[in-house]
Amino acid sequence: MNSRRLTLLGRIAVVACLPYLALKLLWVLGFDIGVIDAPRVSRATWVAGNAFTFLLDAVAAVVAHTLTRPGGRRAPAWLLAFPLWMASGLLLPLLTGLVGGSLTGLVTGARNPLTTGDFLAPWVFGVVYGGFLVEAVTLLGAFTVYAHQRWGGLLRRPLHDLPGTAGRAVQRIFLLPAAVLLAALGTVRILWGTGSTLGVAATDTDSRNVLTAAADWSQGLYSVAGAAGLLLLVLPGLLPRLRVRTALALAWSGSAAAFACGGCLWLGQAVADGLSPGASAVPDGLPGLLGALELCTGLVVLCAGAFTLCELTAAARPASPAAHGHPAPPMGHAQEHSAFSASRRHTRECATPDDR
Repeated sequence: MNSRRLTLLGRIAVVACLPYLALKLLWVLGFDIGVIDAPRVSRATWVAGNAFTFLLDAVAAVVAHTLTRPGGRRAPAWLLAFPLWMASGLLLPLLTGLVGGSLTGLVTGARNPLTTGDFLAPWVFGVVYGGFLVEAVTLLGAFTVYAHQRWGGLLRRPLHDLPGTAGRAVQRIFLLPAAVLLAALGTVRILWGTGSTLGVAATDTDSRNVLTAAADWSQGLYSVAGAAGLLLLVLPGLLPRLRVRTALALAWSGSAAAFACGGCLWLGQAVADGLSPGASAVPDGLPGLLGALELCTGLVVLCAGAFTLCELTAAARPASPAAHGHPAPPMGHAQEHSAFSASRRHTRECATPDDR
């Protein structure tokens, strides 16, 4: 049943990516369908930005397809985990921020920039963000099923049952300050989302709307949740009966949101400033500092999390008899040849077309 659910979710995710990919491809090729004010940005910036976002969504489609394949369980973990971590950081704040901001606009009557049609036609936002919402649910749902199939024994353990690893003390040195910093950055984001102008320039304050406010408080909540998840993972004695999957989901989503939506956005603005000396894409003051700190915090959590997962999966892997001090019984040359032949026959019988 889990395999059928994984296949269904993955295929829906691939289909959800297609409208966005088609629209981006048309824009790159010069067909400005749905674009009202094309001269607002330069042609080179427009093509480069659309080509980059096309590549990101194409990677998401490939990963979703890989999850549905029988050989997906044998794929290197980093090859799937890193793009899905990035996808989580981009899609989860978008999902909550878009829904929350739209509902807030309906209740309060605030202007929703998605319905004004100043730069893009309203139907474009429906196609793009509607696809993102479906993609967020199906792609991350498929990865959840996949993760329980591949690492379910580890994810279902209580925190107090985590095996001790050699690098636990070193990881704690890095992850505890990262958790504190992530909570502080998330708190600032929440303040901005609730209307505070702490450290924000007057020009940036005038351009804020209901969706930018929702994006701030959404990203801030994820960052605070990520800080809580990190603390639970590095200090399992706080809630020893809590499942690893709960704490890991909080740390995963919170660190990904800070890195992808905050840090990578700041990095893109810094690159744009470097390529165009007269530009001023990076915001001044506290917003610029916040983006740089989110980038650094996300990198620390990413590296520490990768090492921790490698150690935990290695500790959970069953050891060979020789590793326990029990040498294998001696075997003569004829017996070795017979055993080797039987093993090869068994392998041929059990091999599937995908294995070959």
